[in-house]
Amino acid sequence: MIYAGLTYAEIPGFRPLLLDLHVPDDVTGTAGVPVVVWIHGGGFAFGDRRFLPPTVEPNSVFRALTEAGLACATVDYRLLREARWPAQRDDIAAAISFIRASAGEYGLDDARIGTWGESAGGHLALMAGLTEPGISAVVAWYPLTDFRLLPPTAFDGTTRPRLFDRRAVDLPALMADASPITHITSSSPPCLLVHGDRDQALPAVHSESFHQALMAAGVGSACQIVPGADHCFEGYRDIPGLIDDAVTYLHGKLR
Repeated sequence: MIYAGLTYAEIPGFRPLLLDLHVPDDVTGTAGVPVVVWIHGGGFAFGDRRFLPPTVEPNSVFRALTEAGLACATVDYRLLREARWPAQRDDIAAAISFIRASAGEYGLDDARIGTWGESAGGHLALMAGLTEPGISAVVAWYPLTDFRLLPPTAFDGTTRPRLFDRRAVDLPALMADASPITHITSSSPPCLLVHGDRDQALPAVHSESFHQALMAAGVGSACQIVPGADHCFEGYRDIPGLIDDAVTYLHGKLR
């Protein structure tokens, strides 16, 4: 069952923020099913809750989750021309709050929530897992984990709108605060990081260094480096297998 276009936040002067909720068909009468929040990528400048990366079969992630007995909330958030950071982080936090508040209405378990995102959405999935209480597990596909690993021209306003009020490189404290790696603690949730070894947009060091930091903090972490894969796993043939791995991981942590 799909509940499409649910308004999770209304911000004065801005369009309503929406999510779609995919729920397993047999949820009625259960004690509540876990829910995974899916967060799209697009460099914070593009993307839509309804569409997966072009390398991924449409709806396959959402379908795989519900077939495994997990609900899936696919979330829109404000993009760069609409709002600057930390609006994107705040929107995901608002979506999670809405899910918790509405859990009883839709047959969800508000105590078992995971996040899963790709690229910029992977960054937001990690930020939610590390800064929002009660997130049980995170899957991050080719995420941005540390703004300090980006080139100085990133988010400087030349090729796309700035994420921050000024050039990112001119705001080292804000870059650090916006980087998931700086929020790791011993109580962080377990994470699965999946990254292509030929990723040109966000090199695999983002996941590798994050994985090492989690391990150093005593947090459960798995890091899968995908051979021959560029960003969005371009050039890799078995993306359905990566979806299965992620769903199995989330199922194990949430069920």
